[in-house]
Amino acid sequence: MKIFLSIGAGPGMGLATAERFAKEGFEVILSARNSDKTQTLANQLKAKGFKAEVRTVDTSQPAQVAALISDVEQQFGGIDVLHYNAAAMRQATLAEQPAETFNTDLAVNVGGALAAVQAVERGMANRGSGTVLLTGGGFAMQPHPEYLSLSIGKAGIRALAQGLFESFKEKGVHVATVTVAGFVDAGSKEADAVAEHFWQLHDQPKPAWTVEHVYTP
Repeated sequence: MKIFLSIGAGPGMGLATAERFAKEGFEVILSARNSDKTQTLANQLKAKGFKAEVRTVDTSQPAQVAALISDVEQQFGGIDVLHYNAAAMRQATLAEQPAETFNTDLAVNVGGALAAVQAVERGMANRGSGTVLLTGGGFAMQPHPEYLSLSIGKAGIRALAQGLFESFKEKGVHVATVTVAGFVDAGSKEADAVAEHFWQLHDQPKPAWTVEHVYTP
């Protein structure tokens, strides 16, 4: 069975995307900092007949991200799809946000994604296959003064996807992002639409691989 690992799984786009892949026969591993909330999400998938497990990870800590990926690879023999969905959704202007929280936000918003891609790259490259999906945001293209750390983080996600796309393609690994230009509520049709965009990116034949879908709710 193919393995889908969600890092930063939440009740909105994270859960919807995990369910979309579960419908295609993937076994889902959900990971986030709060194990109780993550288990609730996994139980929702199990109630629908899907296979889902839970792991705990603090995405601001690169060593934890790397350890998570190593453990999943050892248990399941590899990761077919990695979805990095973690984000610090802090509303704060430049004057309202101290450097400490800003740096922590960036560690979650883009540092954890970098750590995840670094950790998963070897296994995928050795197999010559795999998909890395990154949840992007419209603030990457139109930064918001009241969401500075999130804007800079999403710009980093977009740059990470675009910067790695060609080199990873040569290894048979598809790196792609859905740039979500708007807020998406949990359990909404918009969350399902984002999930569908992620599935379409994964399902593209290699000659037609693209790096980005932009979705506007």
